[in-house]
Amino acid sequence: MRMNMAEEKKTLKKVLRYIRKYLWLMILSMILAAVTVIFTLYLPILTGQAVDMMMDKGRVRFTDLHGILMKMVIAIAITGVAQWLMNILNNRVTYLVVRDIRKDAFEKIQKLPLKYLDAHPSGDIVSRIIADVDQFADGLLLGFTQAFTGVLTIVGTLLFMLRINVWITLVVVLVTPLSFFVAAFIAKKTHIMFQKQSETRGEQTGLINEMVENLSVVQAFGYEEKALQRFDVINDRLEKYSLRAIFFSSITNPSTRFVNNLVYAGVGITGALFAIHGRLSVGKLTTFLSYANQYTKPFNEISGVITELQNALTCAGRVFDLMEQEEEIPEDSKEHIDQCVGNVTIDHVDFSYVEDKPLIQDLHLSVKSGQRVAIVGPTGCGKTTIINLLMRFYDVNKGAIYIDGKDIRELSRKNLRSQYGMVLQETWLKDASVLENILFGREDATREEAIAAAKMSHAHSFIKRLPEGYDTILSENGENLSQGQRQLLSITRVILCKPSILILDEATSSIDTRTEIKIQNAFAKMMEGKTSFIVAHRLSTIQNADIILVMKDGKIIEQGNHEELLAKKGFYSELYMSQFAVD
Repeated sequence: MRMNMAEEKKTLKKVLRYIRKYLWLMILSMILAAVTVIFTLYLPILTGQAVDMMMDKGRVRFTDLHGILMKMVIAIAITGVAQWLMNILNNRVTYLVVRDIRKDAFEKIQKLPLKYLDAHPSGDIVSRIIADVDQFADGLLLGFTQAFTGVLTIVGTLLFMLRINVWITLVVVLVTPLSFFVAAFIAKKTHIMFQKQSETRGEQTGLINEMVENLSVVQAFGYEEKALQRFDVINDRLEKYSLRAIFFSSITNPSTRFVNNLVYAGVGITGALFAIHGRLSVGKLTTFLSYANQYTKPFNEISGVITELQNALTCAGRVFDLMEQEEEIPEDSKEHIDQCVGNVTIDHVDFSYVEDKPLIQDLHLSVKSGQRVAIVGPTGCGKTTIINLLMRFYDVNKGAIYIDGKDIRELSRKNLRSQYGMVLQETWLKDASVLENILFGREDATREEAIAAAKMSHAHSFIKRLPEGYDTILSENGENLSQGQRQLLSITRVILCKPSILILDEATSSIDTRTEIKIQNAFAKMMEGKTSFIVAHRLSTIQNADIILVMKDGKIIEQGNHEELLAKKGFYSELYMSQFAVD
């Protein structure tokens, strides 16, 4: 979707708010830019004076010429140093701004509701923070380096030319506006292409990220050809938009250069006529021709800057769009739980991920402290959704959830989630040592406490067999461990936190039966007198639960312990028998 003029202005204002923090650096850069322009414009004057010192063969005023040449050397040296320092400052401001934007964008991700992350490919989000910010930095740096200097050069050159000859200056001023019309026409064509290019690049990054993360599944199901076809479609579209964007942006410079050559020719012819009639010296004509060239040069640069800035603003707009997404509902209440007892009430709750597709309807449940609650049912019935609601990854649409009599919406999310220990079917480990991964949820714990937790979860034995034991560095997401070993580390991490309420969402699905029994015993010991929620497909793991909730279509259709539910010969009994049927 094309960014209109109003949106461009809004984006530019947001960028300027980031730049404002480094205003003193910008002011210093502008001063250096002014110094650079002044001495750059002073050089043609000195060149013209030097030419006038060489009147004819044998009529050269060497004494005066020597002084002029010394001034030229000094002016060139000052220009070079000022330009070098200005570039250093511009680079510093650019990458400080980029650093701040990336930091704010990353912080924003931590505050986004889960529904936003569920609805957007992770690759697209990564592309916005990495690729789009890089593109934005390139455009911003070019703008700092050339835009202000270019404007100063145009204004300064115009003033110097007016001092020399008003009529020749008018020739320059009348022809130059053609550059603006050419640049404006091309800019309209390039912007929409850069917009589509940026969006398609994000789509491509999302696909690559998806395929790389799930390569084993892709290969297992023979999806390689289909993945290549999807990639080719996106890649061809990216090629089309990129080529069009490059084509329109590339004709900007030749077009403006054509206009500039017209200006130069006009100045040369007009100046020659004035010189023939004795109204302009050869030295001043030389100065004027130099100024005409310098006057038109910034128009080339500025037209290029406009193209790059359009691309930069497009990319910045995508980043700011992410940063302006609605955060989780602000938490005004300072209610918190110091010591959770573990009484949980789900009071007539309605919830749906999509407004017109109800999932959980009028769900009511009362769990007393210390009870083990198992949740079973077919896929899509709402088991994991209950966990999402308990953790406040999503808020209920209707009704309320209470912990120890307090509505969880009145508690801060941080305080609420600190009461839980959660082990998911999908493990997540960071690129760090085994010990650092175990300490992830409780960094103040000692090494001895971490080892004790590992022994309780039966992870200690395999950890000791690793090359560096607890100091072994794991690759991304623990790819150098088996799925079962990764799950054991995730369980160890929770045991170390000593939570008041435990949530197990298929937590032992990747562990062999023998180890699973040991872990269940460890959990039972750890959770004595505490509340636990267990989502399970393997009904053999939840036979000792105090309450088994049987869900179907977002509702609890049966409730009781294992023996009671079997005796009812209902839906639970059918599920159980289907898993343990004997031919």
